Amino acid sequence: MTPDKNPPLCTSRSVRQDMIEEVASKLPITGSINAMAELFKCLADPTRLKIIHALLIRELCVCELGQLLDMSPQAISHHLKILRVLRLVKFRRSGKIVYYNIADNHIVQILLQALAHVEE
Repeated sequence: MTPDKNPPLCTSRSVRQDMIEEVASKLPITGSINAMAELFKCLADPTRLKIIHALLIRELCVCELGQLLDMSPQAISHHLKILRVLRLVKFRRSGKIVYYNIADNHIVQILLQALAHVEE
């Protein structure tokens, strides 16, 4: 995307204080904004997006994800830890195997909306 060479500028010096107060009162709190920024920072990594998309299809273990993405189990585990901390994925044990899946439907909706947007 190329930047607009002549973006529109505000030439008025007056502000609508009532509008500013209305918007300010409806902005999310700083903690929520910071958490959202961390979420988007996490999702900005192509490997983590591939992991999440794979887990949207079915639950997989670290070795299966590693083979799918042609990565070492250690590298996959590193990415999964980040995804777990942000509560995007969860795991379940079955004997000695740990299977990962999507933590909840919120991440599904975020990714489907993002995919629809970029494919538009």
